This record gives sequence, structure tokens and C-alpha cells, in this order.
Amino acid sequence: MNIITSTVLRNNLSDSLKEVTEKKDYLLVAKKGKVTSALVNIDLFEDLMALVNKKYVKSIKKAREEYKKGDFFSHAEVFGEI
Repeated sequence: MNIITSTVLRNNLSDSLKEVTEKKDYLLVAKKGKVTSALVNIDLFEDLMALVNKKYVKSIKKAREEYKKGDFFSHAEVFGEI
């Protein structure tokens, strides 16, 4: 099974993201011996969301079009200076 502890995930986030993107659809994240969340490949996530809500697919298409046009906010615009 694809289980990773939260500590290992934190210490290896870049590698974990690469693994989910290239090799697996998801990683289950365990904290204190209990699976509490998941790191999911975006394609799988979109498929799951589409099953739950048909409007979601339209919103994703719109968001991707906006992103391609450069219509998005930067980190600083959203969160300000930290």
C-alpha cells in the first residue's frame, strides 16, 4: 500500500510529489499510526471531483484557461508579505 508518515512526507516533500506525479496516483499520509489524509495526483483528484460534482469540471476548464492567459494572482497578492 502507498502509505507514508507525515514526518517522512515533510522531510521528502519534493520527492513525494514527484512520485505521486510520475509513478502513483496517491500516497496515504499517516500521523501517529493512523491514516489521516492523502496526497493525490491532480488527474485522479479531478476524476474524483467530477464524479461528485459535474460543475467542477467546468470550473477546472475555466481556471486552466485563465491560467494560460496569465489571469491569476501571485503568492504576494494573495497572502501579502510574510
